[in-house]
Formats: sequence, C-alpha cells, structure tokens
Amino acid sequence: MSIATPRDKTNRLSSTRVGGKMTADYWDNIFTAKERGKHVVWYNGSALNPIFQAAGLEWCHGEAFAARLAAQHLEEPAQAAGSEYGYIGELCSYARTHLGCAVLTQKNVNERESGVVGMLDQQELAAKLPAPDFFVNGYAGCSTGQQWDAMTYRVFDRKLPIFNVSIPMLWGNKPDAGYMRGEEWNEASTYVEGQLRELVKFLEQQTGRPFDWDALSESMSYIKKASRLRLDAMELCTLAPTPATYWDWVASIAPINFLPGNQALVDYFAGVKAEIQQRIVDGVSAVANERYRVYFDGIMNWNKLGFLTRKFAEYDVAVVAGRYTHESFWQEPQLIDVDNPLRGMGQHYLLCPLNHGLKNLQELLLKRLDQYSIDGIAFHSTRTCRAMTNPQSMLAKAAERERGVKSFVFEGDVADASFYNDELFDSRLEAMLEAIDVQRMKTMV
Repeated sequence: MSIATPRDKTNRLSSTRVGGKMTADYWDNIFTAKERGKHVVWYNGSALNPIFQAAGLEWCHGEAFAARLAAQHLEEPAQAAGSEYGYIGELCSYARTHLGCAVLTQKNVNERESGVVGMLDQQELAAKLPAPDFFVNGYAGCSTGQQWDAMTYRVFDRKLPIFNVSIPMLWGNKPDAGYMRGEEWNEASTYVEGQLRELVKFLEQQTGRPFDWDALSESMSYIKKASRLRLDAMELCTLAPTPATYWDWVASIAPINFLPGNQALVDYFAGVKAEIQQRIVDGVSAVANERYRVYFDGIMNWNKLGFLTRKFAEYDVAVVAGRYTHESFWQEPQLIDVDNPLRGMGQHYLLCPLNHGLKNLQELLLKRLDQYSIDGIAFHSTRTCRAMTNPQSMLAKAAERERGVKSFVFEGDVADASFYNDELFDSRLEAMLEAIDVQRMKTMV
C-alpha cells in the first residue's frame, strides 16, 4: 500500500535562486583564494565584510559556512572532527561545525607541508576552507563567540594574529533607553565606532597597505541601496495573503549578510522586490489557502529549511516574519552615512537581535505583531543558542498579555538536526492553531 504524499502548498520566490547562485559562486571563489595569492580572514559574528572588502581581503564567515554545510546536510564530517578534538554536543553547533572545519583545514595544511597531498579529507566540503592569515571576532550578545575564535586560534597553534571587536550589550535599563534611542545607545555607538577604527589600523598592519576609505564608502552605498530594496519587499508582505514568506527571507540572508557590496547585490534585491510586486498584481500567494499568519522567533534550523517550509504550509500557515530575518542584516539603512560609514556600521552591529535586553525585544516583537497582523508565534528553542532562546518565555507572555497572540515552542538547532522531534512539533503546532480557532469563534459571538 502506498502512502499518499501531502500536497506541497508552498510557492517560493524564484528570484531567490539567483541569490543561491551568487552565494555558491562566492564560496567557490573563497576555495581558490590561496592559489590567487589573496590574504584570507576568518571572522565570526557581525557583518564586518565591507571593511574586509575595502582592505582587499577574502573573508570567510564562520556561521555562514556552518549554516551552508547544514543546509546541504554536509555538516557531519566537520562535527565529527570537532567532537574528536573534544568539543561536546551542547556547544553552539555553528561553533562546533566551524571549529571542526578548522581542525580539518589545519590537517590539510600540515599534510600539504609534509608533501602528502590529495588526502580524502580534501574531498569533503568541510575541509576546503583556505587556512586563515588572521582572525577577527566581532560578536554581539553571544557568550560563545569570543571563545570560538580563541579556540580556533589554538587549533592553528597560536601562530596567527587575532583582533576582537568589543560590542557591548544594550541592556535597556536606563529610563530613556529604547530601540535606537537614549544615552546608552549613543554611548555604545561611539564606543563601537572607535573599535572599528582600531580594526582598520590592525588590517593595515596585516596587509601592509593603507586602508581604502573610498572603497568602503562605495561598498556601503550598494549595501544601503540593497537593504532599502529588501525592506521595501518585506513591507509588501504585510498584505494578506502574503506574496512571500519568512522562508524566502531566510533564503536571501546570505547575500545581504556577507556577499560583496556591489551592483550585483542591488540588482538581486531589486529582482526580489519586482517578483513580489508582480505576484501582488497577479493575485499570487506564497501559501495556498493561507488561514494563519505566524511569526518565527529563533535562528533558522538550517537542516530543516525546506522541510519546515512545507510543514507549516500543510497546516495553512504562512510564516510571514521573524526576529532573525527582520531584526538583522542592515535593517536600518537610514543609519548608513556613505561619506562616514563606520558609525552606522557599528550601530548595526549593536542591533544584532541577540544584543538587546527584554525591553527592546518586547518593543520590536509587538511592532511586528501589529505590522504583519500576526495570529501566532513559533518559538524555535534553538538548543545550542542560549542567547536566542533565553528571553523566549517572557516574549511569549508579553505577546499573550499585550496582543492576545498565542504561541508554541519547539526544540531544534541551527546546525544539528538531532535536536528536532517531528511528533512534538506537530502536536504543539496543532494545539496553538486550535487555540487560535477558539479565540476567533469567541470574537464572532
């Protein structure tokens, strides 16, 4: 007896495939950096890549590569190498995967120096990263980030320079504190701007070249245009039924997060916006029979991207926005001054969604619930990312108290599929949808 396959109710944007091709080309380029005589920097956390671009470097973002491996279901060799080196399964799976990549990359470097070339590990994508010439860490709101690079530094025998950009937490405890306002915001902005100027000096020492400030301004001008197009396109999705979903924005994270700031980036987001506009004209929705509009809180479970896209749609749920996609990645382009970009860049690094106290997070959540007419919230309890999951129970209470919005919690992880349980997911999602239905019937009485 054959088992019927549920009809796929999703209708993903075709333009995001262009972003996938751009991202694949970017990584292919990274893999040949050494052959082209380029300096390579490994970095984690904030989107420091415009500074690296202006300095003439090739850049490798640790989380991005770990996410890419997980999305392709190729993370196991790196995680096994990390485990063998001594990193436990409760460590951030981004860090665990990337540290495993470092172990495999260092192994390849040693084998190459010993004349043993063409080892099996070189066939594994996890081992293909070019060895770094130095490290830069710029982590906001994450206690793992700094240790992550410190451990990578040890894997490479403590022989490579490392620079840490200090990004303070926005606690929001002062009376005038709020999202992008108050004394704390202004003081922290000045502090991070100063840190970035120190980073530029460090890069000049490492490359032996003066920093190209004009190149930085040019790169940020493209990123500012691309960001505005991205936000315009997101705004179009406040319509119901939505023409694009959270999953489309997840698929376009890589371009806005770490690809070079150039005309191709602007063209890509112009294409995304144009496709969404055309869908609105043609009456095309992203989810067939949209009955529920849900907000996603948590970092994406990259192993389950396509799976969860179809899963929510099976229940007639359109996931329309999320903390990870909508509160990150150059989301306030008005802060960018292309003639003096460092301050606006530093302010964006402060606005990482892991870097806010509860007061700011509640303000942001309530804003999105109203903007997108949200019925429910899916809290992805990202097992190895405490920074993202810590405030979720308080955010759930605030959403219920202030807007009457229901929610459910499911466990998973950014790059470790073993923490996800499908039966628990189904039962909890169904319970939330039933609660929403009951609430709707009461309002009709």
